[in-house]
Amino acid sequence: MSSTHKDMITWGMMLRKLPSIVKALPRVVKGLKVANVKQPDQPCGLAFTFEQATQRNPEGPALLHGTVSLSYAQANQWANRIAHHLHAQGIGKGDVVGIFIENRPELLVTVLAVAKLGAISAMLNTSQTQQALVHSVNLVNPVAIVVGGELVEAYSAIRDRVSIDAARTWWVADQDTSRDPGQVPAGFINLMRVSADGSSENPLSSQQVYLDDPCFYIYTSGTTGLPKAGVFKHGRWMRSSASFGMIALDMAPGDIVYCTLPLYHATGLCVCWGSAINGASGFAIRRKFSASQFWNDVRKYRATTIGYVGELCRYLIDQPACADDRDNPVVKMVGNGLRPGVWSEFKQRFGINHICELYAASDGNIGFTNILNFDNTIGFSLMSWELVEYAHDGCAPIRNSKGFMQKVGKGREGLLLARIDDKAPLDGYTDPQKTAKVVLHDVFEKGDRYFNTGDLLRNIGFGHAQFVDRLGDTYRWKGENVSTTEVENILLQHPHIAEAVAYGVEIHNTNGRAGMAAITPAESLATLDFGELLSFARAQMPAYAVPLFLRVKVKMETTGTFKYQKTRLKDEAFDPGKTGDDPVYAWLPGSDTYVQVTEQVLADIHGGKFRY
Repeated sequence: MSSTHKDMITWGMMLRKLPSIVKALPRVVKGLKVANVKQPDQPCGLAFTFEQATQRNPEGPALLHGTVSLSYAQANQWANRIAHHLHAQGIGKGDVVGIFIENRPELLVTVLAVAKLGAISAMLNTSQTQQALVHSVNLVNPVAIVVGGELVEAYSAIRDRVSIDAARTWWVADQDTSRDPGQVPAGFINLMRVSADGSSENPLSSQQVYLDDPCFYIYTSGTTGLPKAGVFKHGRWMRSSASFGMIALDMAPGDIVYCTLPLYHATGLCVCWGSAINGASGFAIRRKFSASQFWNDVRKYRATTIGYVGELCRYLIDQPACADDRDNPVVKMVGNGLRPGVWSEFKQRFGINHICELYAASDGNIGFTNILNFDNTIGFSLMSWELVEYAHDGCAPIRNSKGFMQKVGKGREGLLLARIDDKAPLDGYTDPQKTAKVVLHDVFEKGDRYFNTGDLLRNIGFGHAQFVDRLGDTYRWKGENVSTTEVENILLQHPHIAEAVAYGVEIHNTNGRAGMAAITPAESLATLDFGELLSFARAQMPAYAVPLFLRVKVKMETTGTFKYQKTRLKDEAFDPGKTGDDPVYAWLPGSDTYVQVTEQVLADIHGGKFRY
């Protein structure tokens, strides 16, 4: 997110917000009370809050998908039947259950059922296959797994490489199973059929889930390779759902949230669904995002709120303008990654009043929210945070002669650090060693501890910030964090590639960074079949991780410590005028091979001829 002088927040801007601040104070106080769960034996969390929402709005819509509309009472009773069956099969508090289902009501009622038992849902990325999926499953040692019918093929391909009892390998038909549980394939158990006769009463275990109990494992690419499992506890879920649903968005039973984001990510699962539950509001979902059908769905569901990431908004802006663009019930939206160039245009074209831009990480301890509805900001955080100087080459924070880190001034960008204390504990990862790597000690004084977010922010005044960029070995594309190490490891499995360096590069008028890889052939350029190479990459990694550009190098330059010079590679990107003798190839939208980037192809890419 770029910054200009007009993005700085002034006293005048704050004074103009005073009426809305005064109006919001009662709900802020109430929200903070709900969010600030302190007693270790106080019931809280996802199931507890959903059951409260059911009492507040039993006949109101809870889950909507296609022609399916479930009230809070119906969804809660369905989840209860599943929970009682899982309990009868030995699933209890602290057990991990893998969830491998695409966006649909069955995913959410299953997650809710697991939460009612105090068990932990491992939210497997439905784009993953092969080694990445094996790693994600084995990383958390689940005692059971629930597989959607749409993903049976992907799971069956790795089933013999994970240790999950067949008696606890449940299947959910790819259809409306509230009406018909379907016919189960061999080797699986039909979860919806075997749980159909279970009790629909709330299990007692819902009242025995507390703030320090894990709710989800949400996977993140990280900076060192394969996905890490971030721990998301019920206490944090309470803070998240209250902060967005009550304080920022003022959700109520008459609201409907429309979400097309993948529900294995925290923005969809915790922010969007959590906001809806907190307000006893409806939650409408779609299997996958569709730009052409987005506003039709919004009108069909009468959605007042939409969940977004920056890429989603750009795709909607790219759609042909229609006379009824502003004819929609949406008044507020919540998400992250909206660029300044799209922000104002989106609000004006679609008649949106409040953009609740946020910043958070599923593996972190801090969140920012644009509660006051300023433009081009992630808002402010009630947690303690600082921006510090960092080394551009190594991406590490810099310490001064006294051994402490140096804060940056207002208007400047710096590395975001979040203080770790009782108010903002760090749940971290399932692997304590990985958690230790992101904790900094003795940052500003002896004994303090801070979480290193690895992200660059800019302080624009009055506690507000702008997101600038991500550091480290990850980049963001199509709303997903991509690990360069993982991409490199897959490319190196190809018999004709000897070395590979992956990184993200910018394409004009797109969000995030597109994947690019510099590769050294095992023999010569002539041995590379670029159609076959693309097919290999697409078969081995999710679509968003497949490099859009390849740079072929005879020899890879390294530093004196044998590190690849990624900074230079990023700067030269896919411009053949900068890459010298290294030919560059591009995977153009709609094609099935990489083609060489000429000056004309480069001009077409920059000119927007191709839609990424």
